Amino acid sequence: MKRLENHLIGIDQGDEILFSDFQDGGEMWTGRGQRERRRRVLFSEEFRAPPNVHVSISMWDVDTKTALRADVAAEEIDAAGFDLVFRTWGDTRVARVRVAWIAMGEMPESDEWDIY
Repeated sequence: MKRLENHLIGIDQGDEILFSDFQDGGEMWTGRGQRERRRRVLFSEEFRAPPNVHVSISMWDVDTKTALRADVAAEEIDAAGFDLVFRTWGDTRVARVRVAWIAMGEMPESDEWDIY
């Protein structure tokens, strides 16, 4: 569990269209095997330290003739942002994906100085 030691708590959120591969025949729609799509997301303001980030699929458009396989994650989290990552594998065909995210953590105090 992360304990927050600051009375200034920030919450930021968003909803990102990660890809729309059916329009141009992209690899998530036409490919097979291990596939990954990654996008850097920047927070509206920097946190004091890396926040907790939760991600979830808010929309997906998939071909139901194959098994539905998906993994969505927040990786490389720092005070400024994180990498939003979607993975699939096998013969799964994903036309498009939108991912919602929320970040919560400590914000810097207005009189806090960074002397380093």
